[in-house]
Amino acid sequence: MKIFFTWLAICLLTFAVVAENKAKIEVPLRFDRYYTYDDVVEALKLLHSTYPLMTKLDIVGKSEEGREIYALTINNSKTGEALSKPGVYVDGNIHGNEIQAGEVCLYFANLLLTKYGENEKITKVVDKNVYYIIPVVNVDGRYHFFADAQTSSSDRSIRIPKDDDRDGLLDEDAPDDLDGDGNICMMRIKDPLGDYKSDPEDSRLMIPLKPGEKGEWTTLGSEGIDNDNDGKINEDGEGYFDGNRNWGYDWQPPYVQNGAGNFPLVALGVKAIANYIHQRPNIIVNFAFHNSGGMWLRAPSIKEERLDQRDVAIYDLIGKNAIKMTPGYVYQPSYDLYDTFGDTDSHMFNLEGSYTFVGELFMRSQETYRDNINKPLTPASDADASTSRRGGNPEENRELIKFNDNLGLNELYKPWKSYKHPTYGDIEIGGWVKMSSRLPHPFMLPELAHRNAMVVLYAAEQTPEISMEIFEVKEIGKNLHQVRVRLKNAKGLPSMSFKSMSSKLYTQDMLKVTGVKVVSSGRITDLRMNKVSYQEHKPEIIYMSVPSYGFSEFQFLVEGKGDVTVSYSSRKAGSLLKTVKL
Repeated sequence: MKIFFTWLAICLLTFAVVAENKAKIEVPLRFDRYYTYDDVVEALKLLHSTYPLMTKLDIVGKSEEGREIYALTINNSKTGEALSKPGVYVDGNIHGNEIQAGEVCLYFANLLLTKYGENEKITKVVDKNVYYIIPVVNVDGRYHFFADAQTSSSDRSIRIPKDDDRDGLLDEDAPDDLDGDGNICMMRIKDPLGDYKSDPEDSRLMIPLKPGEKGEWTTLGSEGIDNDNDGKINEDGEGYFDGNRNWGYDWQPPYVQNGAGNFPLVALGVKAIANYIHQRPNIIVNFAFHNSGGMWLRAPSIKEERLDQRDVAIYDLIGKNAIKMTPGYVYQPSYDLYDTFGDTDSHMFNLEGSYTFVGELFMRSQETYRDNINKPLTPASDADASTSRRGGNPEENRELIKFNDNLGLNELYKPWKSYKHPTYGDIEIGGWVKMSSRLPHPFMLPELAHRNAMVVLYAAEQTPEISMEIFEVKEIGKNLHQVRVRLKNAKGLPSMSFKSMSSKLYTQDMLKVTGVKVVSSGRITDLRMNKVSYQEHKPEIIYMSVPSYGFSEFQFLVEGKGDVTVSYSSRKAGSLLKTVKL
């Protein structure tokens, strides 16, 4: 019994130490660390409980493994109901390994809530818009990226098992953490006929041989063994199902678009989020965060599509400002990278009428260790170009290893260590760990999160601000009046995209006169020359939109006396109402 209580005391003490060492989550949130899936959920619940009058926390749906997908709505109900305002939607981490995307979403939510009432800019955009924020789309992927041994590029997929090697088994031969360090690193073996030798400037690195040189190493791929005894290693890992190829617009089957899934919206989380978005038709601009590469991508996703130049001008307003706020990033159409089908940005732009940006976070070129940041590294030779880790240049690898040593606290690279492999015999395991390569070191995370969140904030400032003025009421005959109305937009996003208007995606903005009989109406094409383009039918209603940084003017000829009510309603720009007496 004494032994039992001693054991119990040790267990309780160990649990207490672990609990104490776990970083406590508090508001304001901290961003010098990465959040696990459970941490993200805890952070969202804490933001909601801290600001209950400004937030709403919804479970959008569940993943293939039953994890909950959370959405945080931020809205000041004192300035209007959520659906009556322009909507700004932000999500991230649709690929499980792209975890810093979730941090940017959390940072943005934390910024809006903690700075509201304190910062004039934040207060204004929160009062003006509603914000829908889903930090983690691929909740299973994020969970397993932290919980399991991974490479920096693994665990991207929606977690649906797949028989990659067609042997009747599912995901039975994934990489293995042979040395138990929580990472899937690389394996190499001594081989005089190999294609590599140790870098003479740093023996931890390998460089490709030049003609006539003797080999030293052969690379064997990621850590792993032949789990299914078929003579192959790591040939059936997690099934590749790309959540960003499974959306509804222009979905193509897997033989056209790798990773697309068997049907559009077959991924549980993607379908749930698509439904969530569709139920919020006021969303006018949205951001989907990924990693890496330092890019702001816009629609369209395939070269065959072309946007109306008026929509391109709206995209340029935000995109060209974004690259000034995120140095080194580029802004371009998505198809300039490569054609994609069934992706988030095309779905949102073409089916939901929202101006959409994909933010590819972080550039590994920012991991610098040199005296002159503007001085280019020594160009790679043709022989180097096929094998180096970052763009085919051993000089870049040397800089990265120095960055690891001097700024990364030696946390990004694992030195090679001997290992007795059951198939290959004496090998070595080492190289870049999972929290490297595509992810900034935590000391770089706050600036990355802030800069990218501020791009979203800039876009939020540009949502439509429509004002309505009845600028002329004039009697032009017996019991007949001319009523002129001007709608002005003080901001850069129009009340409706030109793509949505041309495709008749949904009902246009509506300007309506009630209280009297409307004889005729139309758009004023030249106010000074008194020119009006009259419409033939339903003169009491004019369907239209309000342009970016512009205005539209309209004329109604009405019969009668008394109150005339003019109303404006827009799916994405809100509603206005004014009354005059005749």
